[in-house]
Amino acid sequence: MYVRTRGARVAVAALAAGAALAVAAVPATAAGPGSGPPAFLEPSELPPHPASDWYGGPVTAGQPDPLPMCVGEALPSIASHRRYWTEYDTGALQVTVVERSTKRAKEFAALLRKDLAGCARTVEERYPDITATQKYYGRLNVEDGAHVYGVHTVSAWGASDIGLFSVGRDGTTVTVVQWGQMGTFEHAQVADFEATTVTAVDKLY
Repeated sequence: MYVRTRGARVAVAALAAGAALAVAAVPATAAGPGSGPPAFLEPSELPPHPASDWYGGPVTAGQPDPLPMCVGEALPSIASHRRYWTEYDTGALQVTVVERSTKRAKEFAALLRKDLAGCARTVEERYPDITATQKYYGRLNVEDGAHVYGVHTVSAWGASDIGLFSVGRDGTTVTVVQWGQMGTFEHAQVADFEATTVTAVDKLY
Protein backbone atom coordinates (compact mmCIF):
# COMPACT_ATOMS: atom_id res chain seq x y z
CA MET A 1 0.00 0.00 0.00
CA TYR A 2 1.32 3.41 -0.85
CA VAL A 3 0.38 6.58 0.99
CA ARG A 4 0.32 10.00 -0.65
CA THR A 5 1.89 12.97 1.06
CA ARG A 6 1.94 16.75 0.71
CA GLY A 7 -0.96 19.02 -0.18
CA ALA A 8 -2.07 17.02 -3.20
CA ARG A 9 -2.92 13.90 -1.26
CA VAL A 10 -6.67 14.42 -1.54
CA ALA A 11 -6.50 14.80 -5.31
CA VAL A 12 -4.43 11.76 -6.10
CA ALA A 13 -5.91 9.58 -3.37
CA ALA A 14 -9.10 9.52 -5.42
CA LEU A 15 -7.28 7.69 -8.19
CA ALA A 16 -6.68 4.77 -5.83
CA ALA A 17 -9.71 5.11 -3.58
CA GLY A 18 -10.22 2.09 -1.43
CA ALA A 19 -6.96 0.42 -2.46
CA ALA A 20 -6.52 -1.05 0.99
CA LEU A 21 -9.35 0.38 3.06
CA ALA A 22 -12.96 -0.52 3.73
CA VAL A 23 -14.84 2.24 5.53
CA ALA A 24 -17.49 0.78 7.81
CA ALA A 25 -20.58 2.92 8.25
CA VAL A 26 -24.36 2.82 8.44
CA PRO A 27 -25.97 1.16 5.36
CA ALA A 28 -27.66 3.53 2.95
CA THR A 29 -31.40 3.85 3.40
CA ALA A 30 -32.45 6.39 0.78
CA ALA A 31 -34.91 4.85 -1.65
CA GLY A 32 -36.01 6.04 -5.04
CA PRO A 33 -39.34 5.68 -6.80
CA GLY A 34 -38.74 1.97 -7.46
CA SER A 35 -39.07 -0.96 -5.10
CA GLY A 36 -35.97 -0.04 -3.10
CA PRO A 37 -32.59 1.68 -3.18
CA PRO A 38 -30.44 1.23 -6.31
CA ALA A 39 -28.22 -1.82 -6.48
CA PHE A 40 -24.45 -1.34 -6.40
CA LEU A 41 -21.72 -3.13 -8.27
CA GLU A 42 -20.45 -6.42 -6.92
CA PRO A 43 -16.65 -6.77 -6.63
CA SER A 44 -16.63 -9.38 -9.41
CA GLU A 45 -18.19 -6.83 -11.80
CA LEU A 46 -15.17 -4.50 -11.67
CA PRO A 47 -12.35 -4.58 -14.26
CA PRO A 48 -10.44 -7.80 -13.59
CA HIS A 49 -7.12 -7.50 -11.78
CA PRO A 50 -4.38 -9.84 -13.06
CA ALA A 51 -3.15 -10.82 -9.60
CA SER A 52 -5.91 -10.22 -7.09
CA ASP A 53 -9.61 -10.59 -6.40
CA TRP A 54 -11.69 -7.48 -5.78
CA TYR A 55 -13.23 -6.83 -2.37
CA GLY A 56 -16.13 -4.53 -1.47
CA GLY A 57 -17.09 -2.58 1.60
CA PRO A 58 -20.67 -1.94 2.71
CA VAL A 59 -23.07 0.32 0.88
CA THR A 60 -22.79 3.44 3.00
CA ALA A 61 -25.05 6.47 3.38
CA GLY A 62 -23.56 9.90 2.70
CA GLN A 63 -20.57 11.31 0.86
CA PRO A 64 -17.41 9.20 0.59
CA ASP A 65 -14.33 10.28 2.52
CA PRO A 66 -12.03 11.17 0.88
CA LEU A 67 -14.17 12.70 -1.82
CA PRO A 68 -13.49 11.51 -5.37
CA MET A 69 -11.32 13.81 -7.43
CA CYS A 70 -13.10 16.56 -9.38
CA VAL A 71 -16.69 15.38 -8.79
CA GLY A 72 -16.52 15.16 -5.01
CA GLU A 73 -17.61 18.71 -4.18
CA ALA A 74 -20.81 18.30 -6.20
CA LEU A 75 -21.97 15.21 -4.30
CA PRO A 76 -24.93 15.90 -1.97
CA SER A 77 -25.44 14.48 1.49
CA ILE A 78 -28.17 12.18 0.14
CA ALA A 79 -25.55 10.23 -1.81
CA SER A 80 -24.71 6.62 -1.01
CA HIS A 81 -21.46 4.92 -1.88
CA ARG A 82 -19.45 1.73 -1.87
CA ARG A 83 -15.68 1.32 -1.95
CA TYR A 84 -13.74 -1.53 -3.56
CA TRP A 85 -10.11 -2.59 -3.37
CA THR A 86 -7.63 -5.27 -4.38
CA GLU A 87 -4.58 -6.63 -2.61
CA TYR A 88 -2.48 -4.26 -4.71
CA ASP A 89 -2.55 -0.54 -5.51
CA THR A 90 -5.88 -0.61 -7.34
CA GLY A 91 -9.15 0.69 -5.99
CA ALA A 92 -12.61 1.74 -7.08
CA LEU A 93 -15.61 3.68 -5.87
CA GLN A 94 -19.28 3.91 -6.82
CA VAL A 95 -21.44 6.83 -5.69
CA THR A 96 -25.18 6.95 -6.40
CA VAL A 97 -27.66 9.79 -5.94
CA VAL A 98 -31.44 9.46 -6.21
CA GLU A 99 -32.92 12.83 -7.16
CA ARG A 100 -36.52 14.00 -6.66
CA SER A 101 -37.23 14.32 -10.38
CA THR A 102 -35.84 13.39 -13.77
CA LYS A 103 -35.14 17.07 -14.44
CA ARG A 104 -32.98 17.37 -11.34
CA ALA A 105 -31.17 14.14 -12.22
CA LYS A 106 -30.42 15.40 -15.73
CA GLU A 107 -29.04 18.65 -14.32
CA PHE A 108 -26.95 16.84 -11.73
CA ALA A 109 -25.47 14.45 -14.30
CA ALA A 110 -24.65 17.40 -16.55
CA LEU A 111 -22.89 19.14 -13.65
CA LEU A 112 -20.77 16.05 -12.97
CA ARG A 113 -19.85 15.75 -16.65
CA LYS A 114 -18.86 19.42 -16.70
CA ASP A 115 -16.63 18.91 -13.65
CA LEU A 116 -14.96 15.89 -15.26
CA ALA A 117 -14.51 17.71 -18.58
CA GLY A 118 -12.39 20.29 -16.74
CA CYS A 119 -10.81 17.89 -14.27
CA ALA A 120 -7.17 18.12 -15.37
CA ARG A 121 -7.25 21.91 -15.36
CA THR A 122 -8.87 21.98 -11.92
CA VAL A 123 -6.26 19.63 -10.46
CA GLU A 124 -3.36 21.66 -11.81
CA GLU A 125 -4.87 24.92 -10.53
CA ARG A 126 -5.34 23.53 -7.03
CA TYR A 127 -2.14 21.51 -6.81
CA PRO A 128 0.82 23.22 -8.54
CA ASP A 129 3.09 20.21 -7.94
CA ILE A 130 0.85 17.94 -10.03
CA THR A 131 0.64 17.71 -13.81
CA ALA A 132 -2.65 16.32 -15.10
CA THR A 133 -3.89 15.24 -18.52
CA GLN A 134 -7.19 13.71 -19.50
CA LYS A 135 -9.16 11.93 -22.21
CA TYR A 136 -12.84 11.64 -23.03
CA TYR A 137 -13.74 8.11 -24.15
CA GLY A 138 -17.28 8.88 -25.24
CA ARG A 139 -20.89 8.03 -24.48
CA LEU A 140 -22.17 4.56 -23.66
CA ASN A 141 -25.65 3.59 -24.83
CA VAL A 142 -27.13 2.29 -21.59
CA GLU A 143 -30.44 3.46 -20.09
CA ASP A 144 -30.32 7.30 -20.25
CA GLY A 145 -26.63 7.28 -21.16
CA ALA A 146 -23.23 7.19 -19.52
CA HIS A 147 -20.00 9.06 -20.25
CA VAL A 148 -16.44 7.87 -19.61
CA TYR A 149 -13.34 9.94 -18.84
CA GLY A 150 -9.69 9.23 -18.02
CA VAL A 151 -7.34 11.37 -15.93
CA HIS A 152 -3.58 10.85 -15.54
CA THR A 153 -1.67 12.66 -12.81
CA VAL A 154 2.07 12.95 -12.26
CA SER A 155 3.41 14.53 -9.09
CA ALA A 156 6.62 16.51 -8.68
CA TRP A 157 7.96 13.71 -6.47
CA GLY A 158 7.40 11.08 -9.18
CA ALA A 159 4.06 9.41 -8.44
CA SER A 160 2.08 8.50 -11.55
CA ASP A 161 -1.59 7.53 -11.30
CA ILE A 162 -4.30 6.74 -13.82
CA GLY A 163 -8.00 7.04 -13.07
CA LEU A 164 -11.13 6.26 -15.06
CA PHE A 165 -14.45 7.95 -14.26
CA SER A 166 -17.96 7.50 -15.56
CA VAL A 167 -21.26 9.29 -15.01
CA GLY A 168 -24.47 7.45 -15.88
CA ARG A 169 -28.17 8.03 -15.38
CA ASP A 170 -31.36 6.00 -15.30
CA GLY A 171 -34.41 8.19 -14.77
CA THR A 172 -34.07 10.00 -11.45
CA THR A 173 -30.90 8.15 -10.42
CA VAL A 174 -27.32 9.19 -11.20
CA THR A 175 -24.25 7.08 -10.52
CA VAL A 176 -20.53 7.80 -10.64
CA VAL A 177 -18.01 5.00 -10.96
CA GLN A 178 -14.29 5.57 -10.41
CA TRP A 179 -11.36 3.16 -10.88
CA GLY A 180 -7.72 3.98 -10.23
CA GLN A 181 -4.22 2.57 -9.92
CA MET A 182 -0.59 3.54 -10.37
CA GLY A 183 0.28 3.91 -14.04
CA THR A 184 -0.43 5.86 -17.19
CA PHE A 185 -3.08 5.85 -19.93
CA GLU A 186 -1.44 2.68 -21.28
CA HIS A 187 -2.48 0.90 -18.08
CA ALA A 188 -6.10 2.08 -18.20
CA GLN A 189 -8.51 -0.85 -18.61
CA VAL A 190 -10.92 1.21 -20.69
CA ALA A 191 -12.93 -1.58 -22.31
CA ASP A 192 -13.33 -3.41 -19.00
CA PHE A 193 -14.28 -0.18 -17.24
CA GLU A 194 -16.88 0.60 -19.89
CA ALA A 195 -18.40 -2.85 -19.32
CA THR A 196 -18.41 -2.15 -15.58
CA THR A 197 -20.16 1.17 -16.19
CA VAL A 198 -22.85 -0.45 -18.32
CA THR A 199 -23.46 -2.98 -15.55
CA ALA A 200 -23.62 -0.24 -12.91
CA VAL A 201 -26.21 1.79 -14.82
CA ASP A 202 -28.23 -1.31 -15.73
CA LYS A 203 -28.46 -2.19 -12.03
CA LEU A 204 -29.80 1.16 -10.86
CA TYR A 205 -33.42 -0.03 -11.17
